[in-house]
Amino acid sequence: MLDRSKTLRLVATALALLILSSLTAGAEDKEDKKDRKPRPAGVPVLWRAPDDLPARDLFAGPGGEEMKPDLSRVTFVKDETGGYSKKFRVKDAAGRVWVAKLGKEAQAETAAVRLVWAVGYMTEINYLAPCVVVEGAPDPGKEFERCQGGGFANVRFEARPEGVRRLDEWKWAENPFVNTKELKGLVVLMSLLNNWDIKDTNNKILYVPRASGGQGELRYIVSDLGATFGRVKLDVPGLWRIRRNRNDPEDYAKDAFLEDVKGGQVYLFYKGKRQDLFDDIRVDEARWIAGLLSKLSDRQIADAFRAANYSPEDIQTLTAAVRGRIEELSGIPARAASVR
Repeated sequence: MLDRSKTLRLVATALALLILSSLTAGAEDKEDKKDRKPRPAGVPVLWRAPDDLPARDLFAGPGGEEMKPDLSRVTFVKDETGGYSKKFRVKDAAGRVWVAKLGKEAQAETAAVRLVWAVGYMTEINYLAPCVVVEGAPDPGKEFERCQGGGFANVRFEARPEGVRRLDEWKWAENPFVNTKELKGLVVLMSLLNNWDIKDTNNKILYVPRASGGQGELRYIVSDLGATFGRVKLDVPGLWRIRRNRNDPEDYAKDAFLEDVKGGQVYLFYKGKRQDLFDDIRVDEARWIAGLLSKLSDRQIADAFRAANYSPEDIQTLTAAVRGRIEELSGIPARAASVR
């Protein structure tokens, strides 16, 4: 047994630790509140009708040629934490800030953003650099492909434009667009891209001010589309083991997409996260997004993959696979919508 003096010392130590913990937590709470700014007033926007869809430049993407990074000199600012991929915050030669993503997700995300943007959804602005030297960057390890001059191969640059505020995440189940065809269309599009990493933490609200002043926009985007263009199916039938990958054109092309249409509902062969989102996709919602996607030419689809520096063979494979999925959706008969 402990003597009385030792017991008192232990109690005193415990109390001291409790007080210190309370003070630290209080300081952190104050710091959090100081950093946490209220969400600005703005108009929520998920999708905007792409009236120029057949003419959209999927090679340049949502930022166009004018927003491309100046890669003549890129300097390291700091590491970016979180997510699957290695990321750096960098500045280009024009002084603009970007988040550079290395590794397997970079190509897939570059192409996915362009296809999502093409049919009217709000997205990040990104570009793919086939080879870039990042001055001052730490060595991320041997698993990352290098290129000429000690640079990094296939780096995705995601813009951090001045004046645009990155706010909190938005939830698939709680947002201003629940039960709209626009949100359901986005869910279908996630399956078409084989985005198996659907989760709230991959979503972001961007506040974009109006150039003329006044109330800006709260843009609801899927901010991480790296887990796309791979496989989302069961690896071995009967074993109930799911193996998923990303950025694998051959696997993407072989994966199933449309599973069934019955009772006015569309069932997609999706085995990724948040499968509950696919429980209530109506025929008219699937046909709506199919109508937009079908306006894209093969050239536009190929340009999305060409912008991501895929090989000519992979561009052909991916373009044909995406076109095939669009045709599956477009082939759903309109009369099936009324069947219950």
